[in-house]
This record gives sequence, structure tokens and C-alpha cells, in this order.
Amino acid sequence: MNVLVIGYVWPEPASSAAGYRMLALLKSFRRANWQVTFASPAEMSPHRADLPALGIKETNIALNCSSFDDFLRALQPDVVMFDRFMMEEQFGWRVEKHCPNAIRLLDTEDLSCLRHARHQCSKQSGQVSLEVPETLLFSDHAKREVAAILRSDLTLMISPVEIEQLQNTFKVDTALLLDSPFMQPPVTAEARRQFPAFDQRRHFIVIGNFRHAPNWDAVLWLKQSIWPLIRARLPEAELHVYGAYPPPKATQLHNAREGFLVKGWADDASEVMRQARVNLAPLRFGAGLKGKLVDALACGTPSVTTRVGAEGMAGDAHWPQPVADTPDAFAEHALALYTQPEHWSNCARQGFELHNRRFDFERHADALIDRLQQLRLNLEAHRLTNFTGAMLRHHSMKSTQYMAQWIEAKNRPKDANA
Repeated sequence: MNVLVIGYVWPEPASSAAGYRMLALLKSFRRANWQVTFASPAEMSPHRADLPALGIKETNIALNCSSFDDFLRALQPDVVMFDRFMMEEQFGWRVEKHCPNAIRLLDTEDLSCLRHARHQCSKQSGQVSLEVPETLLFSDHAKREVAAILRSDLTLMISPVEIEQLQNTFKVDTALLLDSPFMQPPVTAEARRQFPAFDQRRHFIVIGNFRHAPNWDAVLWLKQSIWPLIRARLPEAELHVYGAYPPPKATQLHNAREGFLVKGWADDASEVMRQARVNLAPLRFGAGLKGKLVDALACGTPSVTTRVGAEGMAGDAHWPQPVADTPDAFAEHALALYTQPEHWSNCARQGFELHNRRFDFERHADALIDRLQQLRLNLEAHRLTNFTGAMLRHHSMKSTQYMAQWIEAKNRPKDANA
């Protein structure tokens, strides 16, 4: 099959979990020997993945421009994947118009309306926010996101908790959703034997793209409330803070005397994770699955996180590592992991087992390809069961189309002889 992926940004697997998740999806398509083109209206980043090396074509596209229509008619994709609902809003009507028989696939990365609602709750309370009132959840953001899900033939959801939220709260049919978590190769027994042991590791680590609001909030919470409690009990301890795109307000938190060391970009995130003894992920809000925790599992680095961080990570099973929602409890768990070799080893072992069971690349890649192939064979019947989606495409996509055409006409250079 011929796949077009419309990216919100160019995938940066070294910068964010969203980047390496996108790369895994692209590799899934290529593994099936499908043709893949990645297109984005975003500026090409120097940190982007080398897609041509994977046999993936790259192209820039423009917003609100009919040049995309010409590109689409020439490419004639069988599958069009939208990277987050904003891309479906921008380009979905054009895909339906020019490639009506193409499968419209949406990848949400996380249920962003849930993340935004939890952010509002956390701002108000200063605490970990898992449950949110419907008055906050039923936002304009949610209406846009859920509408894009309903307009699509299939939506990839990274967390089973968010599938339940869509089913129970927003009444989305399960036929429109696929559980598609992070996909990584298993950690072999031989690789595990090569990893540093407890007494070879030093320091605490926190890692995450600074442009992602939950990560920046986590660093602030550590600095202000959690790290002083740990440092008081372990005066020589160091916290190494890594993350892509650190702003000046982050680098200004660096304080060697307090052992709070803002390192910024990591050349090799897996390597710095393997050298650390304990990973800290004090997330007060967020959604989806947490790439930093998946990475820690694969590196044999036990983590302490909150209920928000642990949510959905183990699927239907129990998250096997410490969870705490208050600074005092969080610090106690961090200290126990850092100072108790047997406790640390048990958490590391259970982490490897969870990683290999839950995030196996081949299993989830095969499930994705199988689902798309089934859709291809039964697309007309599948769409007939989704009247709400058809209704939304008829009404809301027309307004998007007319707005885009108005913007294009407005931006068109005026005839100098007129």
C-alpha cells in the first residue's frame, strides 16, 4: 500500500517520545514493504530523523494552499495518517475530496483534551490531577479532538485508559479505535547482563522535552518541593536534569551547590539513563503514556512517578514500581530505591519483564498492519456504521474548506494590472 503521513512536526526521536513513536509507526509501514511519504508544513528541523535512509520520501507542504491538492492527486495514497487532530482539521477535507477511498488514519499521541483539562486542575490545586470534572473536560478543545476522531476511519490511541475515556465519556465506537502503545524491540538477556549494576550507577535523573508543559512543571516541582527533601537525607546526591530545547528559565535553575544540575540536551538518552541509579518522573498532570518511563524500563533504571505517570503504562496489569503523589512520599520512595540494592534490583527486573511484554514492536506493528488491511477490504461497510462521522464530515469539513479557500484567496498576490 501507499501511505502518506501528514506530520504536525518532523519526527525527532532523540528529542521527544512523540518523535520516536512516530518513527516506530513509520518503520511499521516500511516493515510491511509499503511505500511511505512523510509530508509536513513545519520547518525542517536539524534534529529530525533521517527518513530517506529508511526508504521514506520527504516533502514540504503548505497550509491553506491548493498546491496540496495537486500533490495529493499525483500521489494517490491508499492510507493517509494525520499526526494529531490539527492536521486532520487542516487537510482532512482535501483528502476526502481528492482521495475518497483512502483510509483516513489519525494518530493522537495522547488524548490532548484530557491533558489540557488536567493541567487546569493542577494549576488550581497545585497537586497531582488525575480525575477532572466534566465541566473542564467538555471543552472546545475536546469537541475539536473528538470530532476529528469521529471523522477518521481509525484512530490510534496510545493508552487503554484513554480508549475507555472515549468510549464511556464521549461514546466513541470501539470500531474506530486501536490500542497502539509505544513499540520497541525487546531487551535481551544478553543486553541486560551488559548494563551497569546497582553499585556501578550514580545519581538521580529526570528527562523530558522542555517544550512539553508536564515536563517543565515536573522540573519545577522537583526543584521547589521534592529535591530539597532528598538532598537533606543524601547531601552528596545529584539530580541530573536532561531534556531537549531547554529555555533560559530552565538553565537558570542549575545549582551545583544544591546538586541540581541542568544538563539540557542528551547526546544519547539511553546511555545517560543506563548510568543513572533512579529515574524521577513527578508528573502532576498529563495524558497518554510516558516515554521517559518506557525508556527507563528498557535501561533497567527503576523510576518513581505519580498516578498520572503510571496511568496505563502496564495495560491491565499492575505498575511494578513506586508511585507517590505528595513530595514527602515521593522523596521517601526515591531514597529507598537509591539506597536499597535488593529493592532496586527487584524493580529493575520487573521493569524489564513489563517492557518486553507490553511494548513489543513486532506484536503491535503486526496488529496495526492487520487492522489497516482489514479496513481496506471493508472500508465502505465500516463507514456505513459511522453515521456521526459522516455527518460531521458533511458539516464541519465544509466550514474548514471554505475558511481555507478564503485564506488562500486572501493571500494570493493581487494582479498588478487590475
